Amino acid sequence: MPVSIVAALQIGSLPGGKADTLAQILAYEEPILRSGAQLVVMPEALLGGYPKGEGFGTQLGYRLPEGREAFARYFANAIDVPGAETEALAGLSARTGASLVLGVIERSASTLYCTMLYFEPAHGLVAKHRKLMPTGTERLIWGKGDGSTLPVIDAAVGRIGGAVCWENMMPLLRTAMYAKGVQVWCAPTVDEREMWQVSMRHIAHESRCFVVSACQVQASPAALGVEVANWPSDRPLIAGGSVIVGPMGDILAGPLLGEAGLLSAQINTDDLVRARYDYDVVGHYARPDVFELVVDERAKPGVRYITD
Repeated sequence: MPVSIVAALQIGSLPGGKADTLAQILAYEEPILRSGAQLVVMPEALLGGYPKGEGFGTQLGYRLPEGREAFARYFANAIDVPGAETEALAGLSARTGASLVLGVIERSASTLYCTMLYFEPAHGLVAKHRKLMPTGTERLIWGKGDGSTLPVIDAAVGRIGGAVCWENMMPLLRTAMYAKGVQVWCAPTVDEREMWQVSMRHIAHESRCFVVSACQVQASPAALGVEVANWPSDRPLIAGGSVIVGPMGDILAGPLLGEAGLLSAQINTDDLVRARYDYDVVGHYARPDVFELVVDERAKPGVRYITD
């Protein structure tokens, strides 16, 4: 039977920046080995950071100079893909024998993207997914991905794919990915709310997939020695809530709240056939005679050169 162990690594970006955060990730090598995890999912924007509460000096109709400086600092803390950080993560994947999926802030020319990276032990960095629709004021600082980065990867635990934070709630995106045969859905996030747990259980139940969601955990503004507008000083900025869910919507592990840690569970992809007996959302439960989804997977650069 294809039994394997999957895990969510719940940690947060460190105030010292990407080098400190990368060191924190690498420090989990032994816990990953001890867990026997063959897939480790890490949170959204882990390398590069999620600047919760930052306004980047933007008002409707104008932007303040200090906001440009804040963006410049944020840009400097983003990573190149590929780059030194991806090489280090590829090494971690190789040493632990685990597939890695994690959220980063990707630097491309002068634009930033909220990106999921996929690493395989034998091949290193194998794919990426750029968040299609940043949420709310995230659109101030992140560009939008296109259909060319919607990967599904054949990994030791099965076929893995997924989405970042609130794009998990885009029904058409989910449908497009389900049709690619996802078996383990990966959901990096910074959403700490109880409603997120509801969404993860729904996605597992809808897709009849296993779901691994990893959320950042961040201390309160008071503990960090900062002030965040309209946020209680003693409330954690991000309280965690990483969770692993089975294909019938049952929680297998978690949610892990208020602390860092490696959450793991055993899965068996044979269970997916049983789960889909009465509901296969892109198979026998679909109605292609009524509904049809067209997915454009072409890259959409802002400039194309035609030479002939």
